[in-house]
Amino acid sequence: MSDSRPLVAVVDDDVSVRESLPDLIREFGFSVQAFASAAELLASDRLGEMRCLIVDVEMPAMSGLELLHKVKHRGYAIPIVFVSGHRSQALRRRLMEEGATECVFKPLSSTALAGAIEVALRKG
Repeated sequence: MSDSRPLVAVVDDDVSVRESLPDLIREFGFSVQAFASAAELLASDRLGEMRCLIVDVEMPAMSGLELLHKVKHRGYAIPIVFVSGHRSQALRRRLMEEGATECVFKPLSSTALAGAIEVALRKG
C-alpha cells in the first residue's frame, strides 16, 4: 500500500537531528526520509516524490545552499526549508534571495517548523 502523505526529506549531517527530527515531522502528519548528506539525497531514487526538503545550512562536502542549486539545476522545484544554528538575519535574507522557502533557527521550535513546512507545501 502506498503512503499518500506528502514526503518530507531531512538532510543533516548530525545523527541526533536525523534521529529526532523525522519523529517530530511524522507527528505533523507527513511521511519522512532522512539523509546524512546532500550527495545521499541527490542519489535517492525518490527525489521526484519529495514535496519539501528540510536542509541544514552547514554540512561538510556540500552545503545546503549548494544543494539548493543542484536540485534546481536538475529541474526539480522542491521547496526547501533551511535550518541553521547561526541566528543571522543576513543569512536568512541571502537564503531567501537564493530561493529558499523559509529558514528556521536552532533550537527548533516545533511551531515554527510546522509552519515552515506548511508554507513550503502550499508553494510546492
